[in-house]
Amino acid sequence: MDISYKGEWGYHPLLVSFANTGEPLFIVNRSGNRPSHEGVAPRFDASIELCRRAGFADILLRGDTDFSLTTELDRWDDDGVSFIFGFDARQALVARAEDDALRATYYELVRHAERAFDARAARAKQPRVKSAIVRERRYKKMRTKVEEVTEFEYQPTKCNRPYRMVVLRKNISHERGEDVLFDEFLYFFFITNSAMEADEVVLEANQRCNQENHIAQLKGGVRALHAPVNTLVANWAYMVMCSLAWTLKAWMALLLPVDARWRDKHRDQRDRWLRMEFRTFVQAVIAVPAQVVTTARSLVVRFLGWRPQLPTLFRLIDAL
Repeated sequence: MDISYKGEWGYHPLLVSFANTGEPLFIVNRSGNRPSHEGVAPRFDASIELCRRAGFADILLRGDTDFSLTTELDRWDDDGVSFIFGFDARQALVARAEDDALRATYYELVRHAERAFDARAARAKQPRVKSAIVRERRYKKMRTKVEEVTEFEYQPTKCNRPYRMVVLRKNISHERGEDVLFDEFLYFFFITNSAMEADEVVLEANQRCNQENHIAQLKGGVRALHAPVNTLVANWAYMVMCSLAWTLKAWMALLLPVDARWRDKHRDQRDRWLRMEFRTFVQAVIAVPAQVVTTARSLVVRFLGWRPQLPTLFRLIDAL
């Protein structure tokens, strides 16, 4: 192990996950002082091959600014792989985003709610206590007024062809109490070869943040990213073995049968298991009190208490 950029001793694992189900495809244990992108290109290539063996035709790579490897973009583009990577807001890119000719092409980014609510069951809005306290005590705060997107062609130095550079411009208002101090524009860049609209690229790139939830589950739920043994390789093996518990949870959800008559209900149950935190899944599905009775010709398992997830578990048992 080594000292990380935070000044702490430890390791710096690399996780490549399958966004559809949250399954970890590859976990690589690295020394604590290694950069985030080190060794990711071979793991991306192995993930592409693995997904194609599984029958997937369209593959999209996502990552933050540390994973925008310009030396590999041409190769992935030739291979028919789409990608959306964050890109560092360098001075030259910011200057181009502020160009007068480009300003007219910005349009507002509209973010939609993650889920729809029944208007009949709508409740009255609760008072915004935090905002009121911040305003009353005249604390300084930053508020996003509007988000706008546009795009232009950009060819990185190490690439042989240009790609789409999507720009997200945020108008940030700096406020203190009721007073507006000043407005500021922040720019975020995304390089891509996909055919999606610019606003769709931004929303798709933001979905990568769900990777942080997967990391949190592997670290705090399954405890796969802990390092209880004494060497780099031994801890790597420990991480891979523990991560299988999270993979098995995803597989149990995917094995749930979906009946045509109850399609919506069964899909909701499958998605609930896929999104469920690991500790909740253990308590709701795995740690179920039961009594095992052996007879001459059969084995009887008696569940000693009802739980909301038991009907779903019975459907899984029937499918298996």
